[in-house]
Amino acid sequence: MAEFTDYAENKILNLLRNIAWAQFPAYVALFTTAPNDAGEGTEVSGAGYARQLAGLSEAVGSGGATSNASDITFPTAEEDWGTVTHIALYDAESGGNMIMHSALDAEKAVGDGDTFKINAGDLDVTVA
Repeated sequence: MAEFTDYAENKILNLLRNIAWAQFPAYVALFTTAPNDAGEGTEVSGAGYARQLAGLSEAVGSGGATSNASDITFPTAEEDWGTVTHIALYDAESGGNMIMHSALDAEKAVGDGDTFKINAGDLDVTVA
C-alpha cells in the first residue's frame, strides 16, 4: 500500500502523544477512481459488492511490512462493477475510516458474474 490518509497520519502522530488508537480489523475496499488522502474516492457499489477482511499476517523483523496470509476473494459481481483501479484499507466493513490507499499494479474490469481476488501474499502493506 502506498499512502496513509490524513486520518491515519493524525492517529499515528497522536500515538506519540500517548493518545491511544483502538485496534481494528482491516477491510479491503475496491475503487474505480484514485482515492485521496482525505479518504475520498469512488468505491465500488454494484450489486454483490462488500469489503473483505484483509487477514494480514503479523509484522515481524525490521522490514516494517506485512501481507495477506490467505486469498482475499470478493463476492461474485451481480452486475458490472466497472474497472477497479485502486484499493484501500478501512477500519470497518462499511462506513468507517480509510487508513491507506494504493493503485493496483494492473487495472481490472469486473463484469457481471466476475470475481475479484487478491492472491495470498499479494497485498503488501509497508510502513517505512
